[in-house]
Amino acid sequence: MKPDHLHIISFDIPYPANYGGVIDVFYKLKALKENGIKVTLHCFQYGNRTASDELENLCENVFYYHRKTGIASHLSFKPYIVKSRRSKEVLNNLLKDNDPILFEGLHTCDLLSHPKLKDRFKIYRESNIEHHYYYSLARSSRSLLKKAFYLIESLKLLAFQSKLKHADLMLTVSRVDQQYLSLRFPNIEVKYLPSFHENDEVRGELGQGEYALFHGNLSVEENERSAIYLIKEIFSELDYPLVIAGGDPSKHLVRLADKYENISIISNPDHEEMQKLLKEAQVNIMITFQATGLKLKLLNALYQGRYCICNSNMLSGTSLSAICAIADTKVELIDKINILKERKFGPKCQKHRGAFLKQHYYNANQAEKLIKLLAGR
Repeated sequence: MKPDHLHIISFDIPYPANYGGVIDVFYKLKALKENGIKVTLHCFQYGNRTASDELENLCENVFYYHRKTGIASHLSFKPYIVKSRRSKEVLNNLLKDNDPILFEGLHTCDLLSHPKLKDRFKIYRESNIEHHYYYSLARSSRSLLKKAFYLIESLKLLAFQSKLKHADLMLTVSRVDQQYLSLRFPNIEVKYLPSFHENDEVRGELGQGEYALFHGNLSVEENERSAIYLIKEIFSELDYPLVIAGGDPSKHLVRLADKYENISIISNPDHEEMQKLLKEAQVNIMITFQATGLKLKLLNALYQGRYCICNSNMLSGTSLSAICAIADTKVELIDKINILKERKFGPKCQKHRGAFLKQHYYNANQAEKLIKLLAGR
């Protein structure tokens, strides 16, 4: 029987859909709405995000809960990302019916093992193997205090992961993560369901651009580490322009880029400016030192831009190597840039990429898979 109602617990208010995890949540809501599924959305409010009319239009009901940030949430054996989202109100609202519950990320899984939800169909939506992610953040950080925090959180997240045995179904964003969770929880069904996203067709402009682009939230240590590597090891030896765009670059990164005439930084571009940069770039460079999850910025660049050069970590657990250039060493990266900077992006490449992405990453198909999984519970 086709389900008609689903609870979704989101770690953040998923609108505006302007960063990784909330993009998946928001466009999942849109796809479910288009397929006649009513959603009760539960989301934790913190920072500058506020109640949204857009979410009210997509959902049957929307509940907002205050996230308890601060020192008290750190003083716990539970991970901070979980403890700060603990709420009795969520439980009370979930108990108003017996419908399935989708927990978005380990962040929202405090209630996954609650005895009052024992007979409910519970889905864990994975976006990262969180303890791996936090360990990688510790390695990337230049701050000793942050390194200590990330390492402690990594250990807490590893211990908390055992709670996932109470899920009835797990949905992963990458094949690698699917394999990991299948081995860790052999008695639970683990399915691969790529992230939902904003794109429906390839819009990369035909012709040739004049610069390479690296983008991301530059306040995240991993992204800064990648940007520094590109500046010091790659574009310091090239005369080809590099644009680094993203949120809150550090003074250290800005000073480093200022040393080179061919490197510029665009701080905090809005959505429209970012899409323009993606479309006009000749090459989007996507490298990461963390093989975690599916990087939605890569998917967006493939829909909106011309050529993409990636390292293997960026492509881990995906099938996107079929439509990207792969470079894992300094020499390979420089060679790929020198080749692709001269190559026009043509209609044949655009058509091939569009067909591939529609087959593997089309929102309507992902929604259909999710609904079938709910119907078969």
